Amino acid sequence: MMRRGGIAIRAEGVSKLYRIGAPARAYRTLREALVDAAAAPFERLRGRARAAEADTRFWALRDVSFEIAEGEIVGVVGRNGAGKSTLLKILSRITDPTEGRATLEGRVASLLEVGTGFHPELTGRENIFLNGAILGMRRADIAKRFDAIVDFAEIERFIDTPVKHYSSGMYVRLAFAVAAHLEPDILVVDEVLAVGDARFQQKCLGKIDEVSRKGGRTVLLVSHNLAAVKSLATSGLVFDRGRLVLQGSVDEAIAAYGRLQQDGGADEAEHDWGAGAHTRIRSVEMIGDDGPTRVYLPGTPLRLRIILDTDGTPGLSVDVFLANAQRARIALWSLSHFDAMSLPAEPGCYELTIEAAPIHLASGQYCIDVATAVTMVNWDHQVYEALAFETPFSNVGGGSWDFKQSFGFGFVALPSTTPPKLARLDERRA
Repeated sequence: MMRRGGIAIRAEGVSKLYRIGAPARAYRTLREALVDAAAAPFERLRGRARAAEADTRFWALRDVSFEIAEGEIVGVVGRNGAGKSTLLKILSRITDPTEGRATLEGRVASLLEVGTGFHPELTGRENIFLNGAILGMRRADIAKRFDAIVDFAEIERFIDTPVKHYSSGMYVRLAFAVAAHLEPDILVVDEVLAVGDARFQQKCLGKIDEVSRKGGRTVLLVSHNLAAVKSLATSGLVFDRGRLVLQGSVDEAIAAYGRLQQDGGADEAEHDWGAGAHTRIRSVEMIGDDGPTRVYLPGTPLRLRIILDTDGTPGLSVDVFLANAQRARIALWSLSHFDAMSLPAEPGCYELTIEAAPIHLASGQYCIDVATAVTMVNWDHQVYEALAFETPFSNVGGGSWDFKQSFGFGFVALPSTTPPKLARLDERRA
């Protein structure tokens, strides 16, 4: 345990350089790999070197320095390409910085991707003790917290079932319960809570508040949901294009983020690659009657075209999230869960065309997040704000009233499919 009142997290000149190219080819046999390796020099001489060799270097983080005191809840915000997820992976020791260093005092628990730190063949019970051991806790200490973890996760019936059989919701409930109840000194939470249902998300946000304010622990929270950041955080970090542009109060951070949004998006969408890197999402478009568009008319089919690469790994799904202006996800489409399909088990570049049922969206700004995943448990490649679009006017049922998105009125209208029926109860009883 670190001493109270000290510095919990210190970043000094942290930078991270990535090399992004096409996904590496998947080999099914040793013979295929050897033949390909032998042919590679001749392909280069003929000018046909694979696209994987024509990679691109970019700095996901550049010269980032800050200090966070013990007991703070810090909201980390930023527009596309800001490098927020990269920062959390460095702080969680998932990846090392290319330059600089990050120092964290005490035990660190991270919730970055659904199922991170879980062994799929082990039961929920076994994974709880495994994660506690990774944090350096004694078995007796873990046992004292076991019942509280299971109760919070609401998975009593399945605690002795291997987690590979868990649904995505069960996965995220157990993952958060473990991270929050094993009493780390520092809790690092990324957008993973977006996977859970709304009731459990509120339960998690309440637990984050309790862990910090009552337990005196430090929390680093990355979220596009500004309402959650404002209600929880005591201070904020604002990132843009890999650089820290502001460290201040949560109100200052949200205001700075708003100014960045008004200035326009970053050069690239914000990408988050999982450990597997089996896919690469190339582009996302909304298709209207006359081709690509950034305007959606309420009550019309929602058509999307997604171009992506896959290395042929079986069972890969594509998930599409619809988010409102506050970056809260309000709708989901899933290739595997809704249409019982997965990406082809053959390497290549594919075009995925989706036509969703008409949605009666309130007017305002929206965006589309796209992710590839292994059975919707472990993200492979996520693209936040892959597509921004606008619903200019929403007059469900006709008339001049514009149904604008808000937390008071909601974000989706539910028009009647048949005329409503009204009858006086006293007349019906007569």
